[in-house]
Order: sequence, then structure tokens, then C-alpha cells
Amino acid sequence: MNWSALEALLSGVNKYSTVFGRVWLSMVFVFRVLVFVVAAQRVWGDDSKDFVCNTAQPGCLNVCYDHVFPISHIRLWALQLIFVTCPSLMVVGHVKYREKKDSKYTASHKGAHLYANPGKKRGGLWWTYLASLIFKAGFDAGFLYILYHVYEGYDLPRLSKCSLPPCPNTVDCYISRPTEKRIFTLFMVVSSVVCIFMCICEMVYLICKRIQKLLKKKIQADRRMFAETHEMAPLSAPRSGFRPNSPIRVDPTISIQNLTNIKAEDAAEKK
Repeated sequence: MNWSALEALLSGVNKYSTVFGRVWLSMVFVFRVLVFVVAAQRVWGDDSKDFVCNTAQPGCLNVCYDHVFPISHIRLWALQLIFVTCPSLMVVGHVKYREKKDSKYTASHKGAHLYANPGKKRGGLWWTYLASLIFKAGFDAGFLYILYHVYEGYDLPRLSKCSLPPCPNTVDCYISRPTEKRIFTLFMVVSSVVCIFMCICEMVYLICKRIQKLLKKKIQADRRMFAETHEMAPLSAPRSGFRPNSPIRVDPTISIQNLTNIKAEDAAEKK
């Protein structure tokens, strides 16, 4: 399996991801793919060769080995990594589709663009990204359940008793390096749980950000509607309303008697 090609393909998702998505991708390739390729395959490389039972009955060893290891850990983890990383290709494919659609729109509309940024999580791309997160978390959880159900937990016993035919009686079978295999199993399980947690955090972040954006748009729309339906009225009368009709400027320090005399003289002149 060419993991480097898969890493190169999925590295393009980084520029469309949030911080949680970048942490998830680092967890997948550093703590899961790298450990799987470098160490895990070597640990499980001798599981069938060094599986020993205290009997020489032909076929008993194969039957007991199939009973202890119904599904190989290596093949199960390889399928898990493929299924978990494939939903990210949904985002890459959708962005490429938007870029192609934008280029056709630009060619037919004299340089105008359909999308300001095809990689921006708006419209349908937001739903595609959210669906990819749901699929990634679901696949990881599903494979963890399969591993737990098949092996009845995440532990490997040092000794397994088998009484399946053609074994003549109950025989003791021994797994090679059970402690080392148990440690790698727990490590892969914990890394899967962390990846599921990162997907959930990213889903919550995207949903909260989307709700905040919708609330902000609603508040702005309500403000515009209020401004359009409620005409602003002046709070006080114009200053001209407080000005006297008479053009006479009166000294505020003048006495009442002098003010009466001035008004009488003005009335006599008008007559």
C-alpha cells in the first residue's frame, strides 16, 4: 500500500480545514499510519508462525489460530485507515468541482467570478465538510466496536484454550509476544479515540460558528427593517420656534418700567 501517495492526496485538505482538522490529520499520519507502517506490521508479522499449541494433531493448530485471531489486526487497521481517510476526499472533490465551475463562469461572463474563494466553507461545501466529519467519526467508532466485539475486548491473553475439532481434547495455545501486541493495540485504540474527539470538536466548532453567523445576519436584518419602518423624528422643536417675532433685541438687564416705555413708543411709531 502506497501510504505516501495517500498522504500527498490528503495534504490538500489541510488548507480547507480548521485547527481541529489539522490536528486530526497529524494524528492520523504520525500516530497511526507511521506506527502502522514502521512498527505494527513487524509485531504482527510472526503471529501465525509463532502460534504454538501443545498438540501435534493435524489441522488443530490452524483451527485454534483462526479461533484466536478471526480477523488480523493488521488488515483490520489497514481497512480502518482507508475508510477513515476517504471522506476527506469528498471535500477535495467538491472544491475541485467548484473551481471548475468558477472557471467556466469566468470565461462566459467576461472575467466575473462565481465564487470569491472556491475553498471557502460556504453553501454546499459547508455541508460536505460536515458530512465528511460525521463519516470519519462514524467509521472510527465502527471499527473500534468491531475490534472489541471480535476479540471480546482490547486485551490479548497469554494463554488460549481451544477444544474445537479436529483437536483431540482441550489444548493450550500460546501467542507470541502478547504484551507487545497488547500495547500496540491499546495505542491504536487510544489514537482512534483521540481522532474521534477531534472530529466531534470540529463539528461543534463549525455548527457554533454557523449559528453565530446566522444570528449576526438576523440582527443586522432586524436593524435594517427597524430603520426602514421607523422614520426618525426630531426630539425638540427647531431653534427658530423659540425666537421672538419682534426684531427688537432686548437687554436682559433692563428694568420692567423701561421695557414698558419702549414697547409703547414702538406702538406709537407704527400708528
